[in-house]
Amino acid sequence: MHAFWHFVALTAPLFALVALGYALAAWGRWPPAVGDALTRFVFAIAVPVLLFRLMSGFSRLPPVDVRLLFAYFGACAIVFVVARIVGRAGFGMDGAAQTIFALGAIFSNNVLLGIPLAKLTLGDAAIPPFSMVLVFNALLLWTLCTASVEWARHGSPSLAGLGQTLRDVLANPIVASILAGTAWSYVGASLPPLVEQTMDMIGQAAVPLSLIALGMGLAEYGVRSGWRESLAITGLKLVVQPLTVFALARALDLPARETQAIVLMAALPVGANVYLMSRQFDTLGGPVAASLVLSTALAAATTPLALALIGAGTR
Repeated sequence: MHAFWHFVALTAPLFALVALGYALAAWGRWPPAVGDALTRFVFAIAVPVLLFRLMSGFSRLPPVDVRLLFAYFGACAIVFVVARIVGRAGFGMDGAAQTIFALGAIFSNNVLLGIPLAKLTLGDAAIPPFSMVLVFNALLLWTLCTASVEWARHGSPSLAGLGQTLRDVLANPIVASILAGTAWSYVGASLPPLVEQTMDMIGQAAVPLSLIALGMGLAEYGVRSGWRESLAITGLKLVVQPLTVFALARALDLPARETQAIVLMAALPVGANVYLMSRQFDTLGGPVAASLVLSTALAAATTPLALALIGAGTR
């Protein structure tokens, strides 16, 4: 219990910033354009700069255990299948809706909430394994979702659609910054002091700005549409996925730091990209939007609980 309250105290300021962003948008009469602009800056500039600086020291760190990829994405595959079964048997969803429903159960809010939580609770040493999963997370899960929806609607995935998905993932500023920072770390060159100090200042702003942007974005979504489906998505995301990841990590005998990083990632709330995917394929938009709000609110308690149960906090 002491460990739980320790992590509640650690993460409370982060969720307070989310609440501040929500209040500014919902009750402060700040127009949606402000939140859109802030989110764009965070995704395109602040977080990529932060990740580049963190990953620029990657070559000097101990190697990341690739077993964490098998633990995390093996668990994602298991939960994805289970969620599709739940969507079909429990709610009578078609193939496309099952896919979006299942994606909500495995796709976390890794950038706006995950990176600040990882830095605060696990330290900078957790960022390389976290970032490694982050790159493959965008690549594999978006491709999986696209292929699954295309198969459900047309009988086979479109090579053109999968190719476009791959190009979009690699062009994503988050993925590109991780790859660029890792590559720079092996070059061995130093950045000019002016560039380095400027990047450090931007990186320091990334965490609070990302959380405020997340809160402002959540204010746009409602919580009443498809509440049964949203409850199911939330339960799968906050309970089933972290338990499955933890079980596979233990089965593969992963070291503590890697286990903590991937369980933290699994315990995060539903990512906003799931809502974008639901809009792209025009299915399950209301329940997914509701699950963003619900899972983020509940994660204020469940994420510290998950960290406490796996014994995180020792650096």
